[in-house]
Amino acid sequence: MQWTDRIRQVKIILVIAAVVIAVASLLISHFLVQDLSKEEHNRMEVWAQALHALNAADETTDLTLVLNVIEGNNTIPVIVLNAEGGIDDFRNIKDTLNIKAYAQQMLKAGDTIHVDHQLVCYDESIMLKRLQAWPYVQLGIVLIFVVVAIFALLSSKRAEQNKVWVGLSKETAHQLGTPVSSLMAWVEMLKEQYPDDDLLPEMDKDVKRLQLIAERFSKIGSLPEPVDASMNEVLAHVVDYMDRRTSHKVQMIRQLPEHEVIVRMNASLFEWVIENLCKNAVDAMEGAGTITLTLTDEDQRVVIEVQDTGKGIKKKDINNVFTPGFTTKKRGWGLGLSLAKRIVEEYHKGRIFVKQSEIGKGTTFRIEMPKK
Repeated sequence: MQWTDRIRQVKIILVIAAVVIAVASLLISHFLVQDLSKEEHNRMEVWAQALHALNAADETTDLTLVLNVIEGNNTIPVIVLNAEGGIDDFRNIKDTLNIKAYAQQMLKAGDTIHVDHQLVCYDESIMLKRLQAWPYVQLGIVLIFVVVAIFALLSSKRAEQNKVWVGLSKETAHQLGTPVSSLMAWVEMLKEQYPDDDLLPEMDKDVKRLQLIAERFSKIGSLPEPVDASMNEVLAHVVDYMDRRTSHKVQMIRQLPEHEVIVRMNASLFEWVIENLCKNAVDAMEGAGTITLTLTDEDQRVVIEVQDTGKGIKKKDINNVFTPGFTTKKRGWGLGLSLAKRIVEEYHKGRIFVKQSEIGKGTTFRIEMPKK
């Protein structure tokens, strides 16, 4: 949870930083554009005065300075219109075919200066237009940076979670190995000494169950090879196991199709997923209620629903139930559902989610599995 809080804080800081950079960039660019726009207007005022001087010149007038001013404008587009609206002159315009339309555009914008019987129309320079567009380019770059940074943080978080899961699973399997082997040997010795004891078969089943659990944990972190298996048998095994180890007040109901539903899966791991959902349901019902397992065979997928009559999940917690470390129990690590999600979605390319939940009435978990 601390890592989750840290990720959330970093994301908030990145978003705030992006907003501050964007606002500062827009403000600075706005003021720069205003200053450059005023400067270009002043330059055009001087250019218009030079044009007036050129029009009023006679044979004795020195036009050196006037011509330098007129020829010195190499950036600002200018069109000079006569009294009839015709074009007398233009500068810094590449598209001469649409020059009349460009002049009308300048007139509408109001960027004009009257000189004698002529009208000087001008537009912003290319440099000024680029400067106006730059803040939005910079904003896009900042947003891309924030998205990449958040993605990297989430990937780092996911990688760290995977290491925790794999390490915990491997260590659990390793620690279970020795006592399970010893228990298996003790059971065999007891069978020889007390062959007619009715409790030994149940003890043998529990020891084999521990062996199966150790095997499941040892597979976490590797990619188990899926094979064709019966989903009917998986659900039947879970129901049989839960029936023997839960209160008689818990009723397990199976709603399975008559035909076998074959799915490519690792039966051992997927059985653990269903078992985990059923155990959570028992805890939610506090040892009394009904758990209904429904298997539906559709065209392209298989749907499994685990419904209980427990206390339900609060709406604010539904999106967090698969988050590692999240739990509403007084005891528990909050890893069961997160591991179940990984087994379903990463190993079997399926989906698992809370279909519906209502406080005081129960919860339904839904799993969707592709057939192939």
